[in-house]
Amino acid sequence: MTTKSTLVIGATGTTGSRTTAKLVADGHRVRAASRRTTPVPGAVPVGFDWYDSATHLAALDGVDRLYLVPPLGDADPGAVMLPFLRQARTAGVHRAVLLSSSAIPEGGPAVGTVHQVLPDLFEQWAVLRPSWFMQNFTGSHAHARSIRDEGVIWTATENGRVGFVDAEDIAAVAVRALTDEQAPNTDLVLTGPEALGHDDIATIITEVTGRPVVHRRLSYEQMRDRLTAEVPVEFAAILAGMDRAIAEGAEDRITDTVQRLTGRPPYTFQALVEREMRCSS
Repeated sequence: MTTKSTLVIGATGTTGSRTTAKLVADGHRVRAASRRTTPVPGAVPVGFDWYDSATHLAALDGVDRLYLVPPLGDADPGAVMLPFLRQARTAGVHRAVLLSSSAIPEGGPAVGTVHQVLPDLFEQWAVLRPSWFMQNFTGSHAHARSIRDEGVIWTATENGRVGFVDAEDIAAVAVRALTDEQAPNTDLVLTGPEALGHDDIATIITEVTGRPVVHRRLSYEQMRDRLTAEVPVEFAAILAGMDRAIAEGAEDRITDTVQRLTGRPPYTFQALVEREMRCSS
């Protein structure tokens, strides 16, 4: 019997690259999907573009499970995702793990519509709903760039707190959801071990790196307009609205999901910054 593969969509991205690496390290067969068919150690690189349906069927060859990263910056990802997922089910995929967000409930905007129909499409499934990524402050995200360029974090979150989560922990949960004998068949809210405000984030970065960083507060409208330089205006409005929800306390929570599924506690933000400092030195 031929061993089936896991198709990781977004295999060069923040969670996809880490999920691919962990699957490969555990001995699983992986097809690493990206628009540029980028080589990924230990995996079979495949070309995949959400907006080019001609790439979809070939990517599904020999696949029985999926890790789904939605198209970035699309306010209506279901328009391209749902036809692909129906095609995947027909092709023999039986398990799908979708990356969503703690800020987007089932049936909510954007990827919330995909979340709503996933259980009807696949007998085994999970929806990962991580809180905001710790890597937003260290990678190529707008926050990370403004920290490097200006020493400033700009948000409309006011004093709101967030259970920021390390992408390493998201990937660790993704691997369990993809490979455990029994799929979660539920949505999983993922957080780090503590809820932090953006003032706290700025303080930790300052203390660990020695470089002063501050948090500057914007209104919803100012944040929306600032984001339109990065993403389409509809998506900018959604993101700014998420900041406003944080200000109102929507993300002030922590969960035990990472500990429960991986058997270890989630990483702290300070541990992430210290790790990044060691890697860059």
